[in-house]
Amino acid sequence: MAKKKDDIPDWVTDEIQNAKFEKPEELKRSGYILEIYDDDNKVDAQLYDPVEDGRHIVTMDLPKKIKPSDLEKGVVYEFTFDQHKAPLSKKVSEYLQKEKEIDMNAIYQFELKSMELLDVGSSASVDEDLEE
Repeated sequence: MAKKKDDIPDWVTDEIQNAKFEKPEELKRSGYILEIYDDDNKVDAQLYDPVEDGRHIVTMDLPKKIKPSDLEKGVVYEFTFDQHKAPLSKKVSEYLQKEKEIDMNAIYQFELKSMELLDVGSSASVDEDLEE
């Protein structure tokens, strides 16, 4: 079978799949849930402040104590989560940049530890109701 031009070489795929994660860093960010994946026990969250690589949208693994059915989309939470980082070699980073136009020097995983519902803007909405 001929290799397609778009295929990523095995040495790149191997390094990405076998990346070694460093000790996790605990982060706190506020934001809201965009999507809940019940089957995978994950959520996509939009964060107001970016994580290390500049992203504002991350997928987080949920701990067993948080049930996807208890979560609400679009309400503001403070998320406490572990950021796991696995740096990629310079060779792989340069390949991804030159051949695929992907700017990536590390792989990240995010593991939610806890979340707290924040009462943002609720007093303003109550005031608006009173004026009507």
